[in-house]
Amino acid sequence: MIADEIWVDVQHIRDRAPLVHNITNYVVMNTTANALLAIGASPVMAHAVEEVEEMAGIAAALVINIGTLSSHWIEAMAKAMWKASQCGIPVALDPVGAGATRLRTETARLLIGKTPPAIIRGNASEIKALGDEEARTKGVDSTHASEDSLDAARALSDRTGSVVCVSGAVDLIVQGSAIIRIANGHPLMSRVTGLGCTATALIGAFAAVNPAFLKAAAHAMAVMGIAGEIAAEKAQGPGTLQLHFIDALHGLQALDISGRLKWTEG
Repeated sequence: MIADEIWVDVQHIRDRAPLVHNITNYVVMNTTANALLAIGASPVMAHAVEEVEEMAGIAAALVINIGTLSSHWIEAMAKAMWKASQCGIPVALDPVGAGATRLRTETARLLIGKTPPAIIRGNASEIKALGDEEARTKGVDSTHASEDSLDAARALSDRTGSVVCVSGAVDLIVQGSAIIRIANGHPLMSRVTGLGCTATALIGAFAAVNPAFLKAAAHAMAVMGIAGEIAAEKAQGPGTLQLHFIDALHGLQALDISGRLKWTEG
């Protein structure tokens, strides 16, 4: 039944082509836009302070990614998140590199504090950094396994009311006492820049069609992992993995989900 629910969300994305507004980093714009197109959503990348509120107001979801920050972008992110909250539009936040520098950590905390997003997705070190002054990341990479951040994820969810998703070999999706683990994916995915950011963009697309945000985030992570597995079976290395990953999203079928899904709760 879970696989059927995931497939329903995929079909809704393909049928509705929800507009997903991204304020994301320069490194991943092309990758995330192509992934959203491949799954069936309609991406727009708009970060100018002068237009973000207008764009957020007409979108079906807003994705905020702090990977390449500047003062103007921080202002734009705050404005877009506020507007989305006023319009009842779900926000997915990716605190890229939180814990690596003060700017990244403080920006993530500021944005979450002003307008708690529907969903926060990061790696284990980033999630730990949002609740632990001593936590550190290695640049934008995690120095912890996802299970290491379970307590921090729960605390962050309790404090903000957000669903918290921790990426890793096993993805954790947490809200209050509820926890879902997704064990899909392939190690080669960690060798392609921007796939974590792509996961957050996909979460935005699923949140656009499913208001049960715990399930929306888990469904997105399952699709992400399954597409990665399909791509890895055809890839010769990281370069071709990225190519086959986009194709896998585009060609994803119900049998792919039911035959590969690795989902546990509790």
